[in-house]
Amino acid sequence: MYPEHLVAPMRADLTVAGFQELKTAQEVETFMQNQKGVALVVVNSVCGCAAGAARPGVKLALTKAGKKPEQIVTVFAGVDTEAVAKVREYMLPYPPSSPSIAIFRDGELVHFVERHHIEGRNADMIAQHLVGAFDEFCTQEVA
Repeated sequence: MYPEHLVAPMRADLTVAGFQELKTAQEVETFMQNQKGVALVVVNSVCGCAAGAARPGVKLALTKAGKKPEQIVTVFAGVDTEAVAKVREYMLPYPPSSPSIAIFRDGELVHFVERHHIEGRNADMIAQHLVGAFDEFCTQEVA
């Protein structure tokens, strides 16, 4: 586990952008059982590809998208281990991957971006990919 003082700025990178943190398995379970519409779920991480591509890419996608998810949530790998384990159950059949980005519609996984799709790409590439996925899966137009 990483010390909280180390991960606090990495958590804030998403929470200040409006992401709800799910820190326990029960919070994940409650969210997923009640999830309606489209949700973006980000498995956050301390790694460089999370800092350089995943977090900036998801934030950029949310600002550029013509359509966007109704809910945006995050769990933190290496910190909130029970929450991450629980959300990964919903991400099956994909293997554990952090960082990773998932789109759920009415509780069903419809799109998944694994770490190997994030590594070696920049934030603009991640954003462009996600905007395309939002266009395909989301119905809510940006106001």
